[in-house]
Amino acid sequence: MSGRAARAVPAPVTPGLEARKTAAKLLSAIVDRKTPLDGLTDAEHGNPAYLALEGRDRALVRAILATALRFRNTIEALIAARLDRPIPPNALSLGHIMHVGAAQMLFLDVPDSAAVDLAVEHAKSDPRTARFAGLVNAVLREIGRRKERALPVVVEKTVDAPDWFAAMLREGYGEERAAAILAIHRTEAPTDFTVKSEPGRWADAFGGLVLPGGTVRVPHLDKAVTDLPGYADGQWWVQDFSAALPARLLGDVAGQRVLDLCAAPGGKTAQLVAAGAQVTAVEKSRNRLKRLEANLTRLGLKAESVEADLFDYAPERQFDAVLLDAPCSSTGTVRRHPDVPWTKSPDDVAKLAALQARMLAHAATLVKPGGVLVFSNCSLDPSEGEAVVADFVAAHPGFVIEPADASALGIPASMVYAGGRLRTTPADLPDHDLSRAGCDGFFAARFRRQS
Repeated sequence: MSGRAARAVPAPVTPGLEARKTAAKLLSAIVDRKTPLDGLTDAEHGNPAYLALEGRDRALVRAILATALRFRNTIEALIAARLDRPIPPNALSLGHIMHVGAAQMLFLDVPDSAAVDLAVEHAKSDPRTARFAGLVNAVLREIGRRKERALPVVVEKTVDAPDWFAAMLREGYGEERAAAILAIHRTEAPTDFTVKSEPGRWADAFGGLVLPGGTVRVPHLDKAVTDLPGYADGQWWVQDFSAALPARLLGDVAGQRVLDLCAAPGGKTAQLVAAGAQVTAVEKSRNRLKRLEANLTRLGLKAESVEADLFDYAPERQFDAVLLDAPCSSTGTVRRHPDVPWTKSPDDVAKLAALQARMLAHAATLVKPGGVLVFSNCSLDPSEGEAVVADFVAAHPGFVIEPADASALGIPASMVYAGGRLRTTPADLPDHDLSRAGCDGFFAARFRRQS
């Protein structure tokens, strides 16, 4: 034997194991540390373990996480029913391993045997969970054996949302509508486009349909957005049906000076410019402002862009119209961002509602007499919508609500609530095919400055 020390041979890496480990790690970051999913899976600044994966494995991680979050309580119920006692508090990672395995077995096109074997190997590789590897194997195999009968029963009687979120929906919308919203949150959202012209032509080109108001919807997008016809030519941009409504609520803006506050990523700015307005877009984040400018460049549209905090922005002249699409809890976008209910809390909502009230009061100072102000956000929580508006009207008698006109907007009358405020929910735009149904939850109100 040679006198040289034998070189250690790395243990072979099981294909797919790193993707499952990453999924469990990110699931822990989301539900235990309230870290947003988008940041963890950002293509440039995401979690290092995620960035180390190949593109195909990244897509798998995203699919596992979205599924595990959409059906979190269902999966938890199925696991808990097969345990003699709860998972120890010092072994939370064990639960994440089983959630990742169960999500694949129950809802994704992954063979049960592969999902179980990888989960067991994952448990064995971690000193914190190695002694529970046999338990992982037993629980997941039992879930696999019983899933055809057990899954529909558990889905039917389980609410896949935190208690605070479900309670907010019931209080704000009633039992029936809350149930419809929670049900559609379990499904993947379609992709919507705002097009410069000829929505019917683009719907045909994409294999989609035209929604009320002219939004083009594609239920199942099978390629990257950048590979679609018209992208390079700047003929359209991705924008949910509901997100397109606040800018349209301003009315005819041709030739008017319009201020778009909190403007990035620029979908509403693009709408306003395309409608003939002279737009000033204000955004606090430099990186987000750069993204807005890049989007406008691709679309061949021009607007004045200003990097500024809304509260510090004091232009020399007031504007004909101001749009404030305020930062919020994003609870209207759960279908696209299933982490939101698990990373937000009622305290977050209350803080954001207070911020929105301050923003709206400042935005009002930027509107000239006779001008129009629209306030909007993508929250389902009435405390961030109806309550903010009610307080604003009480404190600003010079502003009056102008009711939204559903027929002028080309939308169902049910989207205009008492007092003329606009409110959409994921349960709107019903369709027997859920991949074609629904929209983001949005709130908007239009004011006229009298003096």
